[in-house]
Amino acid sequence: MLLDKLGTLVASDNPKLALLGVLIVSLGAGLLVGALFGGLGPVIAIGLIGVAVAGYLMLRSVQWGLVALVSLIILLPYAALPFKIGFTPTFLDIILLALFGVWFLRIVSGKDTTFIASPLGIPIFIFLAWAVVTFIFGLAHASLTPYVLRNFAEVLLAVLLFFVIVNQMQTIKQLNQISLVFLLAGGAMSLLGIIFYFIPELWTVTILSKLRIFGYPTEGILRYIEDNPENPMRAIATSIDPNALGGLLIILTVVGVAYLFARQPIMPRRYLLVIVGAMGLLLYLTYSRGSLLGVVAALSVMALLRYRKLLIYMAIAAVLMLILPQAQVYVVRLLEGLQGADLATQMRFGEYKDALTLISRYPLMGVGFSGAPDIDIYVGVSNLYLLIAEQMGLVGMALYLLTASVFFTVVYRAWKKLPPGHPLEAALLGYPLAVFGALVGGLFDHFFFNITFTHLVALYWVCMGLGIAAALIAEEK
Repeated sequence: MLLDKLGTLVASDNPKLALLGVLIVSLGAGLLVGALFGGLGPVIAIGLIGVAVAGYLMLRSVQWGLVALVSLIILLPYAALPFKIGFTPTFLDIILLALFGVWFLRIVSGKDTTFIASPLGIPIFIFLAWAVVTFIFGLAHASLTPYVLRNFAEVLLAVLLFFVIVNQMQTIKQLNQISLVFLLAGGAMSLLGIIFYFIPELWTVTILSKLRIFGYPTEGILRYIEDNPENPMRAIATSIDPNALGGLLIILTVVGVAYLFARQPIMPRRYLLVIVGAMGLLLYLTYSRGSLLGVVAALSVMALLRYRKLLIYMAIAAVLMLILPQAQVYVVRLLEGLQGADLATQMRFGEYKDALTLISRYPLMGVGFSGAPDIDIYVGVSNLYLLIAEQMGLVGMALYLLTASVFFTVVYRAWKKLPPGHPLEAALLGYPLAVFGALVGGLFDHFFFNITFTHLVALYWVCMGLGIAAALIAEEK
């Protein structure tokens, strides 16, 4: 009732009454904001205001929910509520539940009358069904914990995001809106990561420690090569783990380059150049060799398919890395990794050997997601495909690769039909090749199907959804 009266007052034709209404609303908002900042502190207050605004927008539109989801994954992937409700839900949990809830309500209310499964629908459903089967099977030898159950449910929702994307993205305009979020949030995160890297270390620790309110760690914040402070520091931005940041930057960098070279960029090219440059520099500062190889592989394919000039720029970047003194540590580490000469690579080789032992004992269904049944083996390896085989068996790994193969086939056929310079060209190159880069990076890391890194699992399937959505839109044109 009070809100209705205030609304009537503000909208009054009488200028004095309208001014009075504006003053009352402004005073009330000021008192509320002041109470929040004074009682909770600026960090929590800003966080709660941001959550309230994002929540309101998400409840109005699935599109806004996707904007919030992608922004959170890029900027604050591990943020959690500063209080418990039996457990401490993350912001990712809340957004996923709100997103699926709004989508479900739209279906029930008849606003969305069709469901688009796409050519990937059957492979994805089979893959998810097998994941559930192996999850249940694994409970026979390992007790279920709330952590595992919650994270597994998050992974299922992350995969199902594919269908939300495909059914929501009906126009080029909607696709470009999400692409802008990738670019702007990715650019902001990259600039922050670079600043955190180059300012004094104490400042970085002090700033990032403020995030403890949202569940971020307060110790061991800074990371170094081989965990040795005498070695160069590795960039982390707000991703905690430099290798996880590298995995995130595979996707962001590939998408950014695709839009940078597009004939019809969705923002001024000079801004895109700054954004992509920041992403590339931050990727370098992570010292994540697997992520670098993933980006190089994806960009090489992009150059061969369409943007031939990209090969020249990649060659220049390679030469600079070889001759610049500041890059020699990176080059040496890259060569040591290829030769298997450094400690990190040798540890990976040990993990691969142990993983193959586990897979040889449980080749069909793996051991599930709760733990290993034998005392002399463990679940965990820095290789996406071996990790899936450990948890879901060779059948699960084959289904994962089959889904990716169908995906690339569908988007390639759609891309081949597009004339050069089409508005969908960047999306049909960027998102599929971002997935390809993630799969190459998966040879050296495990982030894109790992229940501990749900945000990267979600981003991977979001990219698959965006790629298929672009292909379906292209088919309609």
